[in-house]
Amino acid sequence: MLPRRALAIAALSVFAIPVVAEGKESAEVWRDPNCGCCIGWVEHVRAEVFAVTDRVVASVAPIRRMLGTPADLLSCHAARIAGWLKIEGHVPALAIRRALAETPPGVVGLAVPAMPIGTPGMEVPGQEAEIYHVAAWRADGSHFAWLRMRGSKVF
Repeated sequence: MLPRRALAIAALSVFAIPVVAEGKESAEVWRDPNCGCCIGWVEHVRAEVFAVTDRVVASVAPIRRMLGTPADLLSCHAARIAGWLKIEGHVPALAIRRALAETPPGVVGLAVPAMPIGTPGMEVPGQEAEIYHVAAWRADGSHFAWLRMRGSKVF
């Protein structure tokens, strides 16, 4: 007879199997109900095999305070990936995956400040994607340019 604890763990693991089997990381997103570019970013993250929980909120400000997002890195939506990596703005899935695989020392979040043309969700037909930096930030709020990108590709 299996101990109760083992039985409970086995029962609960059934719920995790589809996510693990598909290689999905969790992505919890908070966004304004009136933001079309945020929907585009959520679709990008879903298409890149993240299991997205899309939370439409009246204000993202309290979430940003909870996540510790530096004020000079703000954009239009916030997210938390895999339960720990904080995201602000139109950060491409490629940068998120890279941070999850090779987390720079002390980094707790990534941001694409403002809303550069060509980032996921900010594509404009007929316009060339801008070159921009993905910033990495630490718990103390300090940050640095981590990746140089154009659109969804490292540049």
